[in-house]
Amino acid sequence: MSNKRDYYEILGVTRSANESELKSAYRKLALKWHPDRNKEPGAEAKFKEINEAYEVLSNADKKAKYDQFGHAAFDPSSGFGGGQGGGSYRSGPFTYTYSTGGGFEDLFGQQGQGFNDPFNVFESFFGGQNPFGGQYRPKPHYSLTIEFMDAVNGTEKTFIHEGRQYTVKIPAGADDGTRIRYNEFDVSLNVKPDKTFRREGADVFIYHEIPLTLAILGGETTIPTLEGDLTIKIRPGTQPSTTIRLSGKGIKHLRSSTRGDLYIKLKVMLPEKLSRRAKQLIQELDVELA
Repeated sequence: MSNKRDYYEILGVTRSANESELKSAYRKLALKWHPDRNKEPGAEAKFKEINEAYEVLSNADKKAKYDQFGHAAFDPSSGFGGGQGGGSYRSGPFTYTYSTGGGFEDLFGQQGQGFNDPFNVFESFFGGQNPFGGQYRPKPHYSLTIEFMDAVNGTEKTFIHEGRQYTVKIPAGADDGTRIRYNEFDVSLNVKPDKTFRREGADVFIYHEIPLTLAILGGETTIPTLEGDLTIKIRPGTQPSTTIRLSGKGIKHLRSSTRGDLYIKLKVMLPEKLSRRAKQLIQELDVELA
């Protein structure tokens, strides 16, 4: 169960609130908790929470999903808890969790349903105007494009601003749209997609092909991870579209030492051509299993 607060509760509105009521509630709270104005401890976290709630409830599609499924609508792990053949066990330092089914395929070919930079949401809402009078001035904004693994592991980038060279330290776990704030300017990150890994928050998703014999008999297979290749165990009788979760093998959370999980979607590969002997063996197996 998610430990996030209800979005309607965060904005202080009822579930029947209309667009005007949502905007009014958001404006009041966002102005109160913006960290450039509110210096209380936790103001930035509160500001981000308010923006996340408004971003969902002000979008008709996201609001409909939230009203039906709650926070699970935006939680990539929510589709992997059940299904036939589920279960988990430990082998060495790793925890393996098996489940069949789920919406894994939706994460490939798109960047997921991550939330926007809350400061961008705020500035967009106010049309780029200065809501704080003389107390707040928009800062120059720069975009940097970095590789996927540089975002995962952290890196340094340099750029020139008004004749001066600056070095930007990008923390491990940075994501597409992450904003790094400096006194003179802001830098937002554009992270290139990766051919193997797909990211959703701190979790990582991959497809991995295994032969039919391995799915039936079980054994070991080598998968790519963020830290290099890793050999994992495949249990006998593994079904097509089974998902394996490796706890703590995802991306580091920006503001903690914890890491997300790695999800492996197994694709059982069927042989395209069979010899006469192979066909005979399969027919015999079909009789044995009947």
